[in-house]
Amino acid sequence: MIIWERTIDPHISMATINSNTQDMPTTNSNTASLFSTNLFWDTDPTTLDQVKHTRFIIERVLLRGRLRDWFTLVRLYGLERIKQEAMNTRYLDKTTLSFCSTLFGVPKSKFRCYNQPRSIQQLWPF
Repeated sequence: MIIWERTIDPHISMATINSNTQDMPTTNSNTASLFSTNLFWDTDPTTLDQVKHTRFIIERVLLRGRLRDWFTLVRLYGLERIKQEAMNTRYLDKTTLSFCSTLFGVPKSKFRCYNQPRSIQQLWPF
């Protein structure tokens, strides 16, 4: 889930997203350094590759990223690539799924994570 900062309007437009990411570099040898340090705490940031680990990076930012991480993600991969990866990921929480569904204009039923239940179900359903 993307954590919205208090100063950001929740009704942000795609034009605003694109304008906020214009002057960011498109490639970087150390991709993890572009994002918040808490996103990749369990991996070695020097081995994180922007091309090989695309789905991993996109999932992490969608599930745990801040708004500035979202802007960086859009600049690095573009909305179409983010949409493809989000639709094919195995798990998105309900909030992130709703966000992606609304942002991309795709029904939730088209997402892989919506159609395939998790293999490890929640132990206590309350």
